[in-house]
Amino acid sequence: MKAINFKWIVIILLSISLFQSCTENEFINDNIDDTENTISTTEITNSTTQLITEWSNLWVSIDQYTVGMRPNIVTRSLAYIHLTGYETAVPFMDDYVSTTDQFNNFNINLNNLEDDVNLNLALNTAYALAIDHFMHSLEAGIRQSITDFQDEKETELTIGLSESEIENSETWGRHVAQRVIRYAETDRDAEEQIVDQTPSDYVAPTGTGLWRAAEDENAWFPYWREVRTFTISPEQSSSVDFDSVLAYSTSTSSNYYQQMNDVYETATAAAAENNENLWIAEFWADDVEGLMISPPGRHFSIVNQLIAQQDLSYEETLELLLRLGIAMNDAAVSAWDDKYTYNIERPSNYITEHIDDDFTTNLSKFISGANPAFPSYPSGHATFAGVAAGVFINFFGSDNINFTDRTYSGFSNTTFNSTPRSFTSFSEMAYENAYSRVPLGVHVEQDAIEGLRLGYEISDAVNSLDLR
Repeated sequence: MKAINFKWIVIILLSISLFQSCTENEFINDNIDDTENTISTTEITNSTTQLITEWSNLWVSIDQYTVGMRPNIVTRSLAYIHLTGYETAVPFMDDYVSTTDQFNNFNINLNNLEDDVNLNLALNTAYALAIDHFMHSLEAGIRQSITDFQDEKETELTIGLSESEIENSETWGRHVAQRVIRYAETDRDAEEQIVDQTPSDYVAPTGTGLWRAAEDENAWFPYWREVRTFTISPEQSSSVDFDSVLAYSTSTSSNYYQQMNDVYETATAAAAENNENLWIAEFWADDVEGLMISPPGRHFSIVNQLIAQQDLSYEETLELLLRLGIAMNDAAVSAWDDKYTYNIERPSNYITEHIDDDFTTNLSKFISGANPAFPSYPSGHATFAGVAAGVFINFFGSDNINFTDRTYSGFSNTTFNSTPRSFTSFSEMAYENAYSRVPLGVHVEQDAIEGLRLGYEISDAVNSLDLR
């Protein structure tokens, strides 16, 4: 068991206070007014930034159609895809350094970089190869969009270039992508789990209050703790023992029962009333293949919007995408380590046994079961939200930035409430994301509290990565 890092106890206590003091109305966005945003909405003025965000937006559009990748394999894919983009461009970026000296056994041969390389064409080649490789499992026909977009951009980018420039640019982009792919393949634990997400040799512990897979269901990613991290390992991150803050009990006066009953009452009311909590729950759900993007992918939709609104330089864009990709990867490894260390039951299991045997989650209308197929504590959504908020706050130098998330505005199939929501800070947005799992019916608030705490802790390590 990992030791508790006491500097985070303060955050835990503050989070508990926030959850206990907030009423339903505090999560309501009654007015979404674009004119209230303090981030200026601009066109992207840098052509390289525009190209990068177009590729990132393409990734978001195909993330909806992943098969058996979410959320863990998606987090890993994001890290390596954006490592590819960063390393392709870093020789052209003043004051930035390669990560090859910081990541063991990762190397790139600069002899493949000629003097007449066109950066945009090299990035176009690199992103196409990396996304095609790491998004390895997509619904039929979706993969073709990667090739189609590469060809479309190549037609534009090669105008006016000599044959030598075209060849050398594509050679450099191809070399970097291949080196990143080779580096990823040295992580044998990850490569094996990509193929076998539900290993048959995993046997979940049994006992009161412990998670168990539903009938005809197997545990997803029980060994993900073994996957490579970039900035902080599960052994280095701290962990709060679930039993130390929420001991199992069937007493109606216990904190355990009260948190379970809060899920029951909140989720049931949300469904019956179609209220603001149901909007929050569905807006952040991101669980359903073919309908929604993945939970980690959601933060790349958000960052793409932020890049455009802030009109970042391409150097800033690549740094932010790399940090966020690494953050998602490391957050998943630590969160899944804790999930399978504590093996805490989903609230629906407790609720159907002790409160209402007819209860089902608000997620169940979108998926075949009631919950995602892994233990509850800590919440993965909350961990991803916390680590993303920590990266954003550090990168932009402020938490208090207004932002409207329009992730699903362009989606054609939205059988869920995807109406944009506005926030006055990154931490407010992360908190609502974490809280959303309660009215959805799949987590108690303690899962969200610990996920946020863990996410912010991991963001500190990611923010400390020296790229300058």
